[in-house]
Amino acid sequence: MSQDGVSFIIPVLDEAPQVADLLRDLRARFPSSQLIVVDGGSTDGTVAAALPHCDQLLLGARGRARQMNLGGRAASGTYLIFLHADTRPGVTAAALDAYLQRLPDWGFCQVRLSGQRSAFRVIEWFMNRRSRLTGVATGDHMLFVHRALFERTGGFDDIPLMEDVAYSKRLRRLAPPRVIAQPVLTSSRRWEEHGVLATVLRMWVLRLAYALGVAPHTLWRHYYGR
Repeated sequence: MSQDGVSFIIPVLDEAPQVADLLRDLRARFPSSQLIVVDGGSTDGTVAAALPHCDQLLLGARGRARQMNLGGRAASGTYLIFLHADTRPGVTAAALDAYLQRLPDWGFCQVRLSGQRSAFRVIEWFMNRRSRLTGVATGDHMLFVHRALFERTGGFDDIPLMEDVAYSKRLRRLAPPRVIAQPVLTSSRRWEEHGVLATVLRMWVLRLAYALGVAPHTLWRHYYGR
């Protein structure tokens, strides 16, 4: 699978400080891949920062699911790779080609957090263990989907939160995920800003509430305090 068969889709909202660096890194490491940025209404210069470094910059309605679906529909790659702006792939282009040559239906990467504290090693261990056991990925895991499967399933659920969890659960009913061993490096900023224990407890509560049937719109208001 050559890199021109891969489309990276990056939903953004007010990511000006880091989006250009991410795109330059992707272009250097995956030079033939398609880079699509989908902005959800940034007001901080994200669009201007991203525009010189991507193949397509799309403006869409705010909401990660809607932004990723818009990017997925516009992408030309055989594989669609959904990547957060604060996440960097650990896998090399050659290793990614080797994984995709096996034609997996979908999959995701393991995660490594950027923070150096030992608590982050514990958190990422549990994140990776949970995702492997359940076959459920969150947005930090760099989820990838074969275009045909993305089109057949209609993409991400149009919900404001837990869209990645909901989509993983639908995908795993159709095929088991392929887990890429090389972890993505994702920002630990939310733990650092809000406290490690408080953030872990908050995420557990949200996941449990979602599993018990609490509406994603209600969870979104709780998560963002609105």
